[in-house]
Amino acid sequence: MNKSAIHPMPGYFDRYIDQVPEDLEMVPAIQKSILDIYQLDKEKVANLGDQVYAPGKWTIKQILLHIADTERIFIYRALRFARKDSTPVQPFEEDLFAENSNAGERTLESLLDELVAVRQSTLAFYKNLSDEQLLSVGNTYNTQMSVLAVGFTIVGHQTHHFRIIEDRYFPLLNAQ
Repeated sequence: MNKSAIHPMPGYFDRYIDQVPEDLEMVPAIQKSILDIYQLDKEKVANLGDQVYAPGKWTIKQILLHIADTERIFIYRALRFARKDSTPVQPFEEDLFAENSNAGERTLESLLDELVAVRQSTLAFYKNLSDEQLLSVGNTYNTQMSVLAVGFTIVGHQTHHFRIIEDRYFPLLNAQ
């Protein structure tokens, strides 16, 4: 199923869903996102260290762990929705998570390994969902969202952050 089957389109999260090409179906989109992790320019990331492109922004290590943390939360939501649990899920404070992640104490390799492991788990989950489960809808704190929308949000969220790394962090290397 591709993203044209998403109904309702969740406000706010559509900005991530729109990052995924229209013709990609859910499972291939997740598989491609794993390849994108492997293709991240690790040398450039390592050379940047803990630099940020503006005061108050996260380091790349914090971004990578943010992607994994967010995916864990979103896959929990997708599981609840797929299992017809109608209890609204609560929001989380992403800045609090980043501040308390200890990402700076970790190696780049460990962060990328963790992100791939989380994504592999997401892939296994989505490979085994029926169409009915993919279209199941649940309530987040402020919108309704299908399991399909959650999956495309996960993929698009990574794409969004990888573009920020490419567009705002990698140019810092040229300024040195």
